[in-house]
Amino acid sequence: MEKLKTSRSPKFCNSSESDPDAGWYTKMTACIFPLPDMKDVHEVSGGVLEKWPMRLKTVPPRVKSENDDGFTLKAYIKDNRTWKRRVSDYEIMLKSISSGKYRNVMDMNAGFGGFAAAMVKYPIWVMNVVPFDAKSSNLGIIFERGLIGTYMDWCEPFSTYPRTYDLIHASGIFSMYMDKCDISDIVLEMHRIVRPKGAVIIRDEKDVIVKVKEITDKIRWKGTVVAGDQDGTFHSEMILLIDHNDTD
Repeated sequence: MEKLKTSRSPKFCNSSESDPDAGWYTKMTACIFPLPDMKDVHEVSGGVLEKWPMRLKTVPPRVKSENDDGFTLKAYIKDNRTWKRRVSDYEIMLKSISSGKYRNVMDMNAGFGGFAAAMVKYPIWVMNVVPFDAKSSNLGIIFERGLIGTYMDWCEPFSTYPRTYDLIHASGIFSMYMDKCDISDIVLEMHRIVRPKGAVIIRDEKDVIVKVKEITDKIRWKGTVVAGDQDGTFHSEMILLIDHNDTD
């Protein structure tokens, strides 16, 4: 009998040449990324993850370890506070959120996952989508918070069955893709994946909201435009709210 060939362990990836978090149009290589180096033998490589639900509220290890200047930590804390306030505003604008009507929710530009974290008090699950060409890829932070998520190029179709989501939240998506593809295609994709009697919340710059509303009017989506922040502070963002429960 021929001797079985012994399998060799894959080599370690060169972290300086490749991104361990890359997951969109990335050439796969036969290597594994080593665990982060630790200064203390008693520390856990990569950081300790708390159990749920404390995991959602605790600062993720990536935020603690990768930014010695504390900038991202400050941004992370501010992001959580901002989305907690904004979700409270959404409750007022969209009564069906607090009633438990929506179960499947998508955040098209999840950032740190602050929107999903603020929505955790409701019986829902949120698909946190991180645009692959966003300024910062926070999908690893989203996973460390105990949330689910994926990468996506919104110039392409999202892999899902039609009208799967009860509520779609889109913050800054259209300004991000304004010069990359036809934003009408993004609106039509949202139309495809939101279920009948569902809702869409679009938050963006004022001039962008005006352009998006022209498109939504053409597909007979009845939208209401309101100020981006309800606390009286000056802000250039506006919200386009589309609630299909209000349509005839």
